[in-house]
Amino acid sequence: MRIAFTANGPGEVAGWLRPLLRSLYRRNPDLLALVFLVPDDYATGFEARMVREAFPQAQVYEPKRYVRFALGGRLEDLPEKVDLVQYVGGDLLHAARLHARLKGRAATYKFSRRAYRRLFDRAFAVDRRNVEELAAWGTPPERIEQVGNLAIDGALFEAALAPERQTPQDGILVMPGSRSYEIENLVPFYFAVALRILHERPGTPIAFAVSPFTAREQVREAIESGGHPRMFGRTGRLVSDDGGYCLATESGEVRIPVLTNALAAATRARLVLTIPGTKTIELAALGRPAITITPLNAPEVVTINGPLTYLDRIPFVGIPLKRAVAVGVARRFVHHTQPNIDAGASLIYEMHGTVTPGRVARVALDAYDDRNWLAASGEALRRLYRDHVGASDRMAESLLALAA
Repeated sequence: MRIAFTANGPGEVAGWLRPLLRSLYRRNPDLLALVFLVPDDYATGFEARMVREAFPQAQVYEPKRYVRFALGGRLEDLPEKVDLVQYVGGDLLHAARLHARLKGRAATYKFSRRAYRRLFDRAFAVDRRNVEELAAWGTPPERIEQVGNLAIDGALFEAALAPERQTPQDGILVMPGSRSYEIENLVPFYFAVALRILHERPGTPIAFAVSPFTAREQVREAIESGGHPRMFGRTGRLVSDDGGYCLATESGEVRIPVLTNALAAATRARLVLTIPGTKTIELAALGRPAITITPLNAPEVVTINGPLTYLDRIPFVGIPLKRAVAVGVARRFVHHTQPNIDAGASLIYEMHGTVTPGRVARVALDAYDDRNWLAASGEALRRLYRDHVGASDRMAESLLALAA
């Protein structure tokens, strides 16, 4: 059996594709999985390596090879036809193009458009709201199947892995994001937050957790540069320490471990500091209380979905235009994290707008001491996605039947 997949950035590869492939191979060890990593502004460049290391039996195609194929070129190691093309990230047009060239059936996960209402034989939905969205996009109701959020299974698998030796117990874990502008600006910002916390409360267990897609050199450049001036970050050094590496002050007096197995570390943390994104869903599945920031200190550096993200490149007027758009988008929504949106309540503490390290540190320490809030938030978050456990198994079973 041959199934082709489209995927793109780190969130979809780790949170969606990885648990799905794990379930598929468990059911059909002889499956030929063809993973096409399509062009994406959010990609880190490490996605292909991650898929190959996790699934050496899969055939992985980097964006350049995919583009060559999409434009009509031939790939020697690619079969002429597949049984099914499955969308698991990227623009839907890439799944449509693969289907045009590789034939078979086609399926999507979470997203569709009216133009593709006849293309997809199956549309897998995350939840009831997503079922309604898919129907509104013209997907025939009999083709929609609600399976759950794949990211929940991915989070539970990662959390069960052995933690790194430097992982603190009952402390504060900082997860600054994985996109390049997030590393560049939020590593120095959260470093300033961490130093403020340690100044007010010496000995507080604290660590950073970066994505396995993040190169160590990126972290080094970020901490040495200090980030955007309006983010009020602190400069420091990246140093080797006890078999791992740490963020350190210039004097080396303060050292904060940097981990890469974030969710295993999160299960041992009392509180997580992060930003809106896929990680908040994964943290919710683990019942981890969190504080997120949506910083608008320098909105021109953020990534916005679609062509508006390039506004700042327009001479003279681009930067103020993008600032206005980013602020306008942020103000349209009461909640910025998916768990809060799904719950219709503030289970995760959100901070929006211009943020300072001192303010975030104060809020973090207040939350860290509030045992009642920690317990209530953790339990409510854990319940929120409990029914999604097993989504990868449900989708894999249906997908294999569809491909057959």
